[in-house]
Amino acid sequence: MNYTKVLLLLLLVSSCSSIHVNNDYEKGTDFSKFKPYNYYSDLETGMNELETKRFLEALDTKLQAKGFTISETPDFFINIQSSEFQEAQSSTVGLGVGGSGGHVGGGLSVGIPIGQSKINRRIIIDFIDENGKGLFWQAVSDGSYNPKASPEKREELFKVIVEKVLLQYPPQQ
Repeated sequence: MNYTKVLLLLLLVSSCSSIHVNNDYEKGTDFSKFKPYNYYSDLETGMNELETKRFLEALDTKLQAKGFTISETPDFFINIQSSEFQEAQSSTVGLGVGGSGGHVGGGLSVGIPIGQSKINRRIIIDFIDENGKGLFWQAVSDGSYNPKASPEKREELFKVIVEKVLLQYPPQQ
């Protein structure tokens, strides 16, 4: 039984290692006054409909566990944007030919990419107070993305992303 718990914890930690989260917030904000929330009705996340649904379910579950409620009269709105990009390949092998010792020589170098480019996804989550401060908190998550992953793996990845993002909310001022 202990072995299973250790293995599960190890898997969770290793899956989180490729996700990087940065956040920013408006100084002087009283985060305790923001509890009811909702999403913009014209939310365009940049994800397909199924992924958007999975991400919102993961976000709702975590927010509600932290004491937030979804409401028709929210204190703040949530906006989500995402984009995919390929990471530039940096691993190459150089081959060279040359001459020296006073002889006429030349050189040739060839770069050969190794492996495939990684696809990454950036997800930006904005908390916006439309009746006051405007944007008061933002989290930017960067991590690897596999467009061929199963729906279960995508759902699990979204849970991990949301967990890491909301770990830093509310910020320690």
